[in-house]
Amino acid sequence: MKYRIALFLLLINSTYGIAQQKTYCNPINIDYGYCPIPNFVTQGKHRATADPVITFFKGEYFLFSTNQWGYWHSKDLLNWKFISRKFLRPEHKVYDELCAPSLSFVNDTLLVVGSTQGKEFPIWMSTNPTKDDWKELVHKSETAAWDPQIFWDKEKDEVYEYYGSSNLYPLYGVKLNRKTFQPEGERIPVLALNDDEHGWERFGEHNDNTFLQPFTEGAFMTKYNNKYYLQYGAPGTEFSGYADGVYVGSNPLGPFEYQSHNPFSYKPGGFARGAGHGATFQDINNQYWHVSTIGICTKNNFERRIGIWPAGFDKDDILYCNTAYGDYPTYLPSEKKSHLNENFSGWMLLNYNKPIQVSSSFGGYQANYAVDEDIKTYWSAKTANKGEYLISDLGELSTINAIQINYADQDVEIMGKPETTLGHKYIIYASSDGKNWKTLIDKSKNEIDVPHDYIELQKPIITRYLKLENIQMPTGKFAISGFRVFGKGSGEKPKAVQNFVPLRSGPKVKGERRNVWFKWQQEPNADGYVIYFGKSPDKLYGSIMVYGKNEYYFNGLDKSDVYYFQIEAFNNNGIGVKSEIKKSE
Repeated sequence: MKYRIALFLLLINSTYGIAQQKTYCNPINIDYGYCPIPNFVTQGKHRATADPVITFFKGEYFLFSTNQWGYWHSKDLLNWKFISRKFLRPEHKVYDELCAPSLSFVNDTLLVVGSTQGKEFPIWMSTNPTKDDWKELVHKSETAAWDPQIFWDKEKDEVYEYYGSSNLYPLYGVKLNRKTFQPEGERIPVLALNDDEHGWERFGEHNDNTFLQPFTEGAFMTKYNNKYYLQYGAPGTEFSGYADGVYVGSNPLGPFEYQSHNPFSYKPGGFARGAGHGATFQDINNQYWHVSTIGICTKNNFERRIGIWPAGFDKDDILYCNTAYGDYPTYLPSEKKSHLNENFSGWMLLNYNKPIQVSSSFGGYQANYAVDEDIKTYWSAKTANKGEYLISDLGELSTINAIQINYADQDVEIMGKPETTLGHKYIIYASSDGKNWKTLIDKSKNEIDVPHDYIELQKPIITRYLKLENIQMPTGKFAISGFRVFGKGSGEKPKAVQNFVPLRSGPKVKGERRNVWFKWQQEPNADGYVIYFGKSPDKLYGSIMVYGKNEYYFNGLDKSDVYYFQIEAFNNNGIGVKSEIKKSE
């Protein structure tokens, strides 16, 4: 113990800085705009965006999403620069300025179009999108598409558009004239939900509400190995089970067949929940990623954020997205890690439900909400004054590699995207005894809007207590939905989970085969568990993170198919051995 304290004192007296980061952490840290729609903010003004799409173009990543009055670009998928621009002509008087936009490129030209129900929105083009340098390619797009995606089939030099957002109608595809970019021929129904068979497509937080038909939306096409992967979102953006599925065909307009592994992008548990309505893209190393929507949905159903997940195609051309530990520190493209088994840094959450002290609490927004791993809940101080603070006790001396600060919106006064904004200013202190404090991170001079700030330390430290002290908020009270500390504790990892049983009706037994009830023996040393599932024992690509329970109801199976399941326990010290794989007929 003396050695560890001495090491802590040696480290804490060193000069700290932010590392040349190798990792990022979801939700991604960009300057999200505030909801601009008046009837959406009756329960409180808040940040909001969704329906993201990223493409790698001329050496940079470009990110567009709903109603941001501009877009972002980045060279490393970590540091994003915002370009302010409204993609509307003066005669357009709508709040949905660029809702669920399409972003793609043809040769050396980037193309953007937003959702519209009328034949009046333009398709925009730019050969220099790192600046506000755009022209109209098409003055009025006759497709009149909601949730559009323009897809360029490079090998054939053909252009298609896919679109649709409805709980009544299917998704459609249409070929566009290569010169005019207007529709050429009839639109073709390309995909419709089949929730009678696919449990994950059912409406509801747990795919269990039948009062409303599920929604399909967010069409996106990826071509790989001469196959066309038509992706779609379901069953509704309000839910933790918001996910993306995929159908595969040999032609751009089908017919398409349901991929055996679905949903391919899915994250119903953990801090950042939801992985639907997104886009698949390649990085500078030609590895695949999937960007999608994360739900908060507290002040409004459409209060949302953005997540980026490692993705790819396996040896059998199955499209997958790896969301296991997907809201923990994850390696950036620069590290060139395998997206199946190397992308997670291994840094564990150190302060889940650990003791917390605060300077003050406003109403029912209590202190423990800052460490409960629920993005929907948050602690709020009574003011935004300099000196409001929270102290997180890790319970033991622990090695810290990174910290994520997730700010919440309490009594915010902004709507839309302000031209200028105050940055989040704060200081984080560290202490081994809760009495003597040293500055660990000083952002008292920060001028940048960082609503989900993520700091990877230049070198790890060993400490027990961390104090986050407010200096300035951009707007609203000092409020935190997640103060998350990552690294390794000083204890033991949990053991393998015992008595893991998936309970599901057999194929010849009357029952609901889209549902399964998982039960297992509580592992005393575990903070939580990750359940893996798939239709082959070597393709357990689906994952569900569960905290603090020894059961889980999963209603997302395909009725007719055999499944395989596996579970592992985790805590602040690491991940335990996976259980035996269980088969469910």
